Amino acid sequence: MPEKCYRSELVGLFGCPVEENPTVVMVEAGFQQLGLNYRYITMEVRPENLQIAVQSLKALGYKGCNVTIPHKVEILKYLDHVAPDAQIMGAVNTVYLKDGETYGENTDGKGFIKSLRESGVEIEGKNAVVLGAGGAARVITVELAMAKVQHITVVNREESRGKALVELLNTKTPAKADFALWDHTFSVPDNTDILVQATSVGLYPDTDCPNLNYDTLLPQMVVCDVIPNPPKTEFIKRALAKGCKTFDGLSMLVNQGVIGFQLWTGKEAPVEAMKKALQKEFCE
Repeated sequence: MPEKCYRSELVGLFGCPVEENPTVVMVEAGFQQLGLNYRYITMEVRPENLQIAVQSLKALGYKGCNVTIPHKVEILKYLDHVAPDAQIMGAVNTVYLKDGETYGENTDGKGFIKSLRESGVEIEGKNAVVLGAGGAARVITVELAMAKVQHITVVNREESRGKALVELLNTKTPAKADFALWDHTFSVPDNTDILVQATSVGLYPDTDCPNLNYDTLLPQMVVCDVIPNPPKTEFIKRALAKGCKTFDGLSMLVNQGVIGFQLWTGKEAPVEAMKKALQKEFCE
């Protein structure tokens, strides 16, 4: 190894658009904290160029990349290997290279599970209610199922999408799932152990809350929101007021980033430095 190295290891982000994606702030804070000569490049990749962009990872010696809208589904067909849970979800958000081949993972749900487990929340055998049936709900419900949650209720305004997710869970995972149509103020069943808000409601600058009967939240429930900005949404504030244990979307975002960081660098990620960088970004 030369005394001075003018070549940086490269990772990055594929998406379109990507201008407002702050992942670079979090990941490069981690590189700096550990003194790693790595760079995170945020790249706009149009859909028609996705295949050649994936091929370029090998050609340019990248360690890997994150994948965001609109490429999470389409990218599967261009990867050499896809993790089993990502195959079930039908979506990849993180790619890493090993022995010259590309591997696809979905770390969104893993970041969620990591947040729960690190705080001692029991998942196996529990009952979960998930609000929404979009991409976030899909990865979270699959990861909950793979973590041996007993039952999942999917609550969604659009019946066809909600029932499609329930069918996937019942046929592709060990969990049992059912569907509740969200055409009214939803009351959370009192046997719920884990409640997850997986819609975009509450994302900055929106301050709305999901249409729930908040009097049905009980102190023994674990309540989670996937929204990272603001970290303390109105939904989380209402859950805290009911005495629930809560998890905000910022922690989940950092934890999924930590998994990618470790896949690319082989190093344990500096979680607090990465989280502080995002907190500063969101608060300013």
